[in-house]
Amino acid sequence: MPELSHGRRMLVLAICCMSLLIVSLDNTVLNVALPSLQRELDASTSGLQWTIDAYTLVLASLLMLAGSTADRIGRRRVFMSGLVVFTLGSLLCSLAPDLNWLVVFRMVQAVGGSMLNPVAMSIITNTFTDPRERARAIGVWGAVVGLSMAAGPLVGGLLVDSVGWRSIFWVNLPVGLAALLLTWRFVPESRAPRARRPDPVGQVLVIALFGSLTYAIIEAPHGSWRSTAPFAALALISLLALLRYEPRRPEPLIDLRFFRSAPFSGATVIAVSAFAALGGFLFLSTLYLQNVRGLSAMEAGLWMLPMAVPTFLCAPLSGRLVGSRGPRLPLLVAGGAMTVSGLLFALFEAETSNATLLLGYVLFGVGFGFVNAPITNTAVSGMPLSQAGVASAVASTSRQLGQTLGVAVLGAALAAGVSGSSYASYADTFVSASRPGWWVLAACGAVVLTLGVVTTGVWARGTAERAARRLEGERLSRRAGVDA
Repeated sequence: MPELSHGRRMLVLAICCMSLLIVSLDNTVLNVALPSLQRELDASTSGLQWTIDAYTLVLASLLMLAGSTADRIGRRRVFMSGLVVFTLGSLLCSLAPDLNWLVVFRMVQAVGGSMLNPVAMSIITNTFTDPRERARAIGVWGAVVGLSMAAGPLVGGLLVDSVGWRSIFWVNLPVGLAALLLTWRFVPESRAPRARRPDPVGQVLVIALFGSLTYAIIEAPHGSWRSTAPFAALALISLLALLRYEPRRPEPLIDLRFFRSAPFSGATVIAVSAFAALGGFLFLSTLYLQNVRGLSAMEAGLWMLPMAVPTFLCAPLSGRLVGSRGPRLPLLVAGGAMTVSGLLFALFEAETSNATLLLGYVLFGVGFGFVNAPITNTAVSGMPLSQAGVASAVASTSRQLGQTLGVAVLGAALAAGVSGSSYASYADTFVSASRPGWWVLAACGAVVLTLGVVTTGVWARGTAERAARRLEGERLSRRAGVDA
């Protein structure tokens, strides 16, 4: 990629953030619309889970393929293709006649979404080569997530209450088209110095692993052991096959050598934990506010602001701290705040008091606001630029996999607790039924806190440097062999 002026770099960042905005906004807006979907489409708890997880599951399955494909054929080309498919999928979602078709069209959306965020992050990584400037750019990227969280519940609540749930997908259409035109005009094409070969076997194994694991978790409360055990077994077999097959390939879909870097491995697990907490938090909160407290979608959106605003405000601060002091402090703040938030709900039933509910939302927003920038920076900063697309795709996959598992696990715990309850007793059983989910959320925060200490010290940085040198050395050796 040619060296760009400061103004042009800022424009590229803004365009990439537009793609993040529509993808993130889509998820937060949809969460506010879940009770409306439940009523109008007669959806069960598992049906609501699939409405969210069909998207995040496909996204998680295809992100690494999209990242490596973008490195191979051109990041701008793949990014523009993603904008087209995502915008078309949004239009189809707004026309879905029933829940099954909505789930299918959400999967179409996800195919396009898989070409957006990881590729956009790769474009940003290659545009901002200075580490400090890159950290600030990633902080802006994280702030857009906060902006989507702040705007999503309000926009979603307003649209659902005034027009209906179908209108929430219309928001993506003008933003997607504008981003497409601006990308075509202003974003330069870039590729990795050497193209990576496709890995179809690895891709099939990833899809089998993620899909079967999610299905087993979501359907466990509703089916018998015999109906879900085969899917759990398929997930285990797929994982073992992936671990055995991928190291044998010279250019695997998932380069397991990345995980020799303690910061990269830590960032991956932290991403899964933090976004599992986010997915479960949004899922439980929106159902509680509307189905238990009886709030409208707009009122529920207003109640989500104490979580969304701190996320928006803390994300750029986290980016600046990562750039000036490293990732440890933001991760400690994130892990501590998320853990305390989960404990408030698990131990003290924070839902039953406005004051504790508000405090729990604020603490979670602070924690999530601080966690995103160190995840992204750590995942890509220790890797060679030639591997930027794959490295950022692994980080993005971890986020989406975490959100998928969060909705699946916490939703399954809720479904098991409220199964058999009549609508009248639903409100009485919801708080106790959701308590195991809040314990899971607190555990996710504890994982972030622990790994924030373990994977950011001198020893961890040493493993990252050795992994990067080895990766680059092996790449140069293969290239020398090809040239000879």
